[in-house]
Amino acid sequence: MIKKPGNINTLSIIIAASTLILFISSSIKHILFKSNALDLGIFDQAVYLISQGQKSIPSLLGFHILGDHAAWIFYPLAVLYKIYPSVYWLFAVQAVALAFGALPIWYLAKQARLKESQALAIATAYLLYPLVFNVNIFDFHPEVIAVPALLVAVLAARSRQIWWFCLSILFVFGCKAVLALTVTAMGIWLLVFEKRRLYGAIAIASGIVWFAIATKAIIPFFGGAVASVERHIYRYSYLGHSFPEIFKNLLFHPDIILKTAFSLANLEYLILLVVPVIWGFSLLGITPLISTIPCLAINLLADYHAQKDLIHQYSLPVIPFLFLVVINSLAADRGWLKTRRAIIFWSLIAFLALAKFSYFGKYLSSLDTWQATTAAIAQIHQGSVLTTDEIAPHLSHRELITLVNPESPDVDFTKYDYILLNTRHTLSSRHKQLNISYLNLLKNNPNFKLGLARTDVYLFKRAKLS
Repeated sequence: MIKKPGNINTLSIIIAASTLILFISSSIKHILFKSNALDLGIFDQAVYLISQGQKSIPSLLGFHILGDHAAWIFYPLAVLYKIYPSVYWLFAVQAVALAFGALPIWYLAKQARLKESQALAIATAYLLYPLVFNVNIFDFHPEVIAVPALLVAVLAARSRQIWWFCLSILFVFGCKAVLALTVTAMGIWLLVFEKRRLYGAIAIASGIVWFAIATKAIIPFFGGAVASVERHIYRYSYLGHSFPEIFKNLLFHPDIILKTAFSLANLEYLILLVVPVIWGFSLLGITPLISTIPCLAINLLADYHAQKDLIHQYSLPVIPFLFLVVINSLAADRGWLKTRRAIIFWSLIAFLALAKFSYFGKYLSSLDTWQATTAAIAQIHQGSVLTTDEIAPHLSHRELITLVNPESPDVDFTKYDYILLNTRHTLSSRHKQLNISYLNLLKNNPNFKLGLARTDVYLFKRAKLS
């Protein structure tokens, strides 16, 4: 895209090491049965079905994967499953995408005429940004691919490389429909403040068009009423129970918004986002934050804690523009910290304070059932499965897999070839009670034989399979 400035051997080593660390971290969590069916099991099953030439209707979701968020990126990901079907491909893609974001940041810093040491420090600060690590161990989400894509889009716009720009925002669109709003806001920033009128116009027009196509055509067509974007409206229930009602309240009752927007929870959320990079903030460099307005508005208005932390994927679109602020500020000789040592030290402190590496201690809590669960999974071949949330991502390469769900306790056992339960470690007391209830029913069910019973892990096989 632009001529390679300087020596990036050190950065290449750092990116490679970060990729390896991220991949190993997510893999260990999965191996310890701490991944979740929602969303990892859904995405793994979707990609697997695509790779097998089947309709991508994950039973864990209940409708076509394109009806979820119009994320077509799962189709190219299925090529990897053609080589060998494994959920570890998703972990690898996620690790590569997150770590690769450091490269366009480095280029952007060099393009802004920062020192080599500053460019390397900012790229390292990105890799140490707590959300990068945290979201990596929170299963897999396609939005991670949008992070480097957004950065490459900005680099392409500033370098006047229109085809790279178009390709980058195309990848952003493929990750999640709502990201079209971020692209649109980025277009406004490029148009007004970066004076990249053509690039800004392309981003604005394509963002609006794709959002309309995705929400009004693709999602309704593939997902039907059950996949409507209104299924997430419960997160904004204080504003109303439909989009027209929400719009009406936004228009005529702004006091409702103000009470939520200026809450302590939102203040804490914004502080958590900014603190790791506050050393590089200044008024002169703050214009890139215009691109974050849609994402921040969605999160700040939500009555849903997961959208206000540094753990879940909802804040990923903010990351590229936080570091663009840092680059702009340092290029204008602003910012609190300017030396490599100080920047990396601050970033390391922020990482140690906010990154959830301590969660690995919690992941060991169910180690006592690990061997039994692994042995049970080894006995399961192709066929339908009923199992628990944490086991499901290990068995999602099939057409039918269902979760033990207290919200839908009545289950037709005859639909399944295998039923795998863990009555010791469950998501909640209700899940535990339901697991025990199923266990008692299956012990007296002549259609099933007990294939394994060890440390409160029970595998039942359909009698004809025994």
